[in-house]
Amino acid sequence: MHRLYIGTYTVGGSSSEGIYTCSFDDETGAISTPVLAAEAINPSFLAIHASGKFLYAVNEVSEGEGRANGGVSAYRIQEDGMLTLINQQPSLGGAPCHCNIDGTGKFLLIANYVGGNIVVYPIGDDGALGPASCNVQHEGSSVDKSRQEAAHAHSINLSADNRFAYAADLGTDRIQIYRFDESSGILEAASPSSVSVEPGGGPRHFSIHPNGKFAYSNNELTCMVSVFHRDQEHGGLTRIQDLSTLPKDTEASVRRSTAECLVHPTGKFAYVSNRGHDSIAVYTVNSDDGTLTLVDVVSTGGQEPRNFVISPNGLFLLAENQNSDTVITFEINQTTGNLKSTDHMVEVGRPVCIRFLP
Repeated sequence: MHRLYIGTYTVGGSSSEGIYTCSFDDETGAISTPVLAAEAINPSFLAIHASGKFLYAVNEVSEGEGRANGGVSAYRIQEDGMLTLINQQPSLGGAPCHCNIDGTGKFLLIANYVGGNIVVYPIGDDGALGPASCNVQHEGSSVDKSRQEAAHAHSINLSADNRFAYAADLGTDRIQIYRFDESSGILEAASPSSVSVEPGGGPRHFSIHPNGKFAYSNNELTCMVSVFHRDQEHGGLTRIQDLSTLPKDTEASVRRSTAECLVHPTGKFAYVSNRGHDSIAVYTVNSDDGTLTLVDVVSTGGQEPRNFVISPNGLFLLAENQNSDTVITFEINQTTGNLKSTDHMVEVGRPVCIRFLP
């Protein structure tokens, strides 16, 4: 059994009150009824410390303290799974939407969507977040004037060796590449400092293949996934493939956008969620060059699958249907990567992120 935590949206008519916790049976895919672990405002994205002692959540709001600003909260994980607030820090930018902890466990990195910036916070021995050690502002815009009028940092991910950080920016159509100093928590532009996706694509999330040689980004605005070759020494990315996340016969009138992009722990499969179409695209990964082949597009059994997560043993995928208030378990075929719906489903208000306790 594993404990997991669910981040949610709590405003806009949501029934959610904050961060929820439940147990997950990694043999059957069953999920227990979620219970409230901590009250919070829009704790939309979570990161759990490798020690299993602390949890961090961005509070995705656009205004705070009289200016455009969100927040980030640190919690202590109790033995019963409940969360106790340690402290909070301002996000130094509006609508923080993504976060990750570096490989040393000493720094939390967040992306601010409205602010268009990446911020790094030191993590104390007691789990508390210190004042920001680094704040990097993105600049630029792109062709979609309704969504790309300015920089919109949408995610931040680190390489397995902790040397590089990658920030997908929906507003500029670029993946920004940084060198990360794990002793100081400082980000500096790598060389090359970025890679572009197709104009108007809007890169949202970013996933590095387990072998470190390939990487993937889902483009929110065009429902495409981009494949990159990754220079493991210098951190650079070379875009080699763009592929649709939708079936060829999808009606153009259907409102759709992608949300999450993940590679299976074996490296054999990749998945992207489609909002509006309410599905998950299933790909096989070419082990030689990392290119993808679309093999299936599976309904998530609900509306607006904002995010999903793969169980630590790689046997199940848990999809969060934000507008249906459900989390549904799918079984992953270990040969083909295909998804099969199970009978396991729980209800929780506006689920948008799931994280497993280590």
